[in-house]
Amino acid sequence: MDSADPARAFVKDVKRIIIKVGTAVVTRGDGRLALGRMGSLCEQIRELTSQGFEVILVTSGAVGVGRQRLRYRKLINSSFADLQKPQGDLDGKACAAVGQNGLMALYDTLFSQLDVTSAQLMVTDNDFRDPDFRRQLNETVNSLLCLKVVPIFNENDAISTRKAPYEDSSGIFWDNDSLAALLALELKADLLVLLSDVEGLYTGPPSDPQSELIHTYAKEKHEGLITFGDKSRVGRGGMTAKVKAAVYAAYAGIPVVITSGFANNNIIKALDGQRVGTLFHREAIKWASIGDFDAREMAVSARECARQLQTLSSQERSKILLDIADALEAKEEEILAENEADVAAAQQAGYENSLISRLAMKPGKISSLANSVRVLANMDEPVGRILRRTELADGIILEKTSSPLGVLLIIFESRPDALVQIASLAVRSGNGLLLKGGKEAKRSNAILHKVITSSIPPTVGERLIGLVTSREEIPELLKLDDVIDLVIPRGSNKLVSQIKAATKIPVLGHADGICHVFIDKSADLDMAKRIVLDAKTDYPAACNAMETLLVHEDLVQTGGLNDLILELQEKGVSLFGGPKASSVLSIPEANSFHHEYGALACTVEIVEDVNTAIEHIHRHGSAHTDSIITEDKEVAELFLRQVDSAAVLHNASTRFSDGFRFGLGAEVGISTSRIHARGPVGVEGLLTTRWLARGSGQVVDGDKEIVYTHRDLNLEA
Repeated sequence: MDSADPARAFVKDVKRIIIKVGTAVVTRGDGRLALGRMGSLCEQIRELTSQGFEVILVTSGAVGVGRQRLRYRKLINSSFADLQKPQGDLDGKACAAVGQNGLMALYDTLFSQLDVTSAQLMVTDNDFRDPDFRRQLNETVNSLLCLKVVPIFNENDAISTRKAPYEDSSGIFWDNDSLAALLALELKADLLVLLSDVEGLYTGPPSDPQSELIHTYAKEKHEGLITFGDKSRVGRGGMTAKVKAAVYAAYAGIPVVITSGFANNNIIKALDGQRVGTLFHREAIKWASIGDFDAREMAVSARECARQLQTLSSQERSKILLDIADALEAKEEEILAENEADVAAAQQAGYENSLISRLAMKPGKISSLANSVRVLANMDEPVGRILRRTELADGIILEKTSSPLGVLLIIFESRPDALVQIASLAVRSGNGLLLKGGKEAKRSNAILHKVITSSIPPTVGERLIGLVTSREEIPELLKLDDVIDLVIPRGSNKLVSQIKAATKIPVLGHADGICHVFIDKSADLDMAKRIVLDAKTDYPAACNAMETLLVHEDLVQTGGLNDLILELQEKGVSLFGGPKASSVLSIPEANSFHHEYGALACTVEIVEDVNTAIEHIHRHGSAHTDSIITEDKEVAELFLRQVDSAAVLHNASTRFSDGFRFGLGAEVGISTSRIHARGPVGVEGLLTTRWLARGSGQVVDGDKEIVYTHRDLNLEA
């Protein structure tokens, strides 16, 4: 169980369980019993009883089974002439009487095969009006459970005083869903599980692609907002009846889970604390801010707040950023204390040094972050800039303007400072934002989010920037392609690849940071030494750190490489070689050229010339950042023009490939995509464009009356 999910924490106290299985689960489409599903149910119950749980089963299905059997009996006993007559409906009570016998016989057979004893208890609505009956019911059930017997309840529809089991919903209970809820209260159950033919409660009919599973139902939040589909194909009420029963039991103090009886082991999973189906709990509203069911609302709220943000003037948005910068510095001690707690927990958990390095906020970091936010605040206004003005025809002017993307979802690992950069960029660019940081930085992220959102004025709303706290919310967020406009994953190759495979939302980012430095034969070797050491050792865990060093073969022959290799080794850099370098330098051979170390290690290889270096980079690199060190301008220009990476540098460290260092104020990440934004992504990468046309009554009318001029105009009106 995910300890961060209090909505599933109640299971640790569960002892007595009532499981209600619906007609749609125990029968097939043709009305016959679904032996496979019933067998799986009995196996789960056997497993639960062996673990010490007390299990009570409430089953539907007798009427459906009886109807199928009586139809068959009527068919074989009818003459051809009888079959030509209109066929009336079968009596529901007769169906119940016939079906109950076969249903219980099958349960007895299945449980006997599993060495489990079951007992049948038939009840009617009127029984519960008698206090003596209720007292005896408790005594009988308690006695059976003490003997490890599974009580199986069903309403005795055959002798019910209601007119018909499908028509009369009066009384203390009116179907097996409400019976299960009543028994849960009467027998003091700790959990009620309602098995259905769908995964749980959805925001609309499950067949509607726009409907989404509600993981935790809060009556105060969801009542009146849900559109129910058709009722059960064979039962009395379908999901509507289950929800009514679940709300009744849950708000009386008994947690309820509605989940699929078609999926394997869903009951076991629910009791393991896994998030299956829909949970009903009287404390559910308290979990609204962290529950998975809140994913859409978070995204919608971020969009609504972003629209309010966009109505502010440039000066007002800048003021928000300046307030954020001041708040960061004012709360520095609190922020660093929470960060130190995260670092200590990560060390105790045995995380890799590279992750801990990214996690730790070093001295001066808060001041540096505050300054970067102030740089953004003082930038020229990026939103609403006129990029192009065109006269389409006399009296109609078209403008192309910069515009926010909408709502961004940023998923990042380890680095809490990324939260500050991303949030400030969202404010500057007028976008709504959802943030999901790594669990190793949960304290740091929480305090930073609190500091930042407290600086957002009420006219905009602090839900402009939402902090996602549960990993299990990510799959739901990635489905919201109608609300979220861009996903930017910042982290490992595995993380980025998983995100790209799991969503229809456009993804901006890079999967690898395999950055190269090539030392040409004409390089200034003192300069080369400074650049290489900086590119590798300044921040080894960064995505723009050098991972592969390529050296012109002439430098090996002149001995110019030796000092650099010794210097790297003295700095603690582990060296691995390609086929040539490992032999010449007597270093271990690298397993692969396509490898991102993220630590004090790198690959070295010897190449013939600049063309061979370019070929190597294209074959083994990740199109992130690559650099050449040379005094030959022609060679430098060739490298700059032909290396197809997001950032290409001459006589400079790869570590310069960064939003702040490029003058963007900050960055949400570095993109190796060739669509939209490439390289360090700052404010401009979070903007799109839209068209504004101002006319004076023009119509198209087949272009008969209009003369197009398409004349470019000055950007200033």
